[in-house]
Amino acid sequence: MTEPLALYVHWPFCVSKCPYCDFNSHVREQVDQTAWRAALLADLRHEAALLPGRSVSSIFFGGGTPSLMPPETVAALIAEADAAWGLTADCEITLEANPNSVEVANFAALASAGVNRVSIGVQSFEREVLEFLGRAHSGDEARRAIAAAQAHFARVSFDLIYARPGQSVAAWEAELNAALGFGTGHLSLYQLTIEPGTRFATLAAKGDLVIPDGDAAADLFDATQAMTRAAGLPRYEVSNHARPGEESRHNLTYWRYGDYAGIGPGAHGRRLCQATERHRKPENFLSAVERNGHGLKVETDLPAQERATEAMLMGLRLTEGVDLARIEARSGLPRAAFLDTGATERLAGQGLLALDGDRLAVTDAGILLLDSILSEVVRTG
Repeated sequence: MTEPLALYVHWPFCVSKCPYCDFNSHVREQVDQTAWRAALLADLRHEAALLPGRSVSSIFFGGGTPSLMPPETVAALIAEADAAWGLTADCEITLEANPNSVEVANFAALASAGVNRVSIGVQSFEREVLEFLGRAHSGDEARRAIAAAQAHFARVSFDLIYARPGQSVAAWEAELNAALGFGTGHLSLYQLTIEPGTRFATLAAKGDLVIPDGDAAADLFDATQAMTRAAGLPRYEVSNHARPGEESRHNLTYWRYGDYAGIGPGAHGRRLCQATERHRKPENFLSAVERNGHGLKVETDLPAQERATEAMLMGLRLTEGVDLARIEARSGLPRAAFLDTGATERLAGQGLLALDGDRLAVTDAGILLLDSILSEVVRTG
């Protein structure tokens, strides 16, 4: 039986650009909502024509700030996906929201449109931190947004950023304890990283921004694991925590290397052994759709070796690890082509990896060394 698809929809517009953000987001004074709805629907239909006979198990509206999308556009895209593919009975439909850009009335309209899960970009509840991160909302707005989301959606997640300059373990534990108090079924907890091309990268290069070193970051990570585990939201991916059964099904499709269609500016996809990418700049995307009926910029065949490598790099981020037999079946390669068995046995002996039949996973002891473990065990050619 063919596995269901995941569908990603990118809405590129934001009210302002955050200094740590390297996502494809743009600030525009005016957005022609009618033109954008038509373009996204056309882009979706193009993917649907290439992927007949599939169903959709998750839809994710990301950005940018997709909570700035008119609920009618959200509803139209969900309906089009259902008409083109059919949605599974338990289809997860997530929309990212910022606390300052969504009101309670908009949550109600989005829920009516079919959204059943919301992911809120809180990042922090503290005024000074929000200013540092360039966020336009207050801590009170964030608290109200979470409460409103819980009133309208069956599933709610929100993001926090930690390992910030000068942050102590005790201060982070207090912040995380307050976050866990909301009782949501999912939390995304990201350590602050300096991404190239962002304003934070410029400050870091000048020495004006210093984030915690490896040991301090590891202490913060360990405290995070202990607290989330005790609260019943263990880590299931490097930065993502959930009650059992509340994991993001959409993101699990990425990490398990399932097929997903990506539409909208800059959206990436993996389908039919191909990598796809849309035009990033909103105006270029609209022009491409008008010219070609889709927003594709790149459509590249992925060799078996590259697919197997990607599946390993994505899957080993998960606590559950990878199913080596599944990667063999999907790539057509023997595991010796993408797995260094000698390095795997050595690292397993050190307690950094666990190999149980076809299941290979990075242990809790190894997760902070993930990048170096991947470089040792994953064969790229």
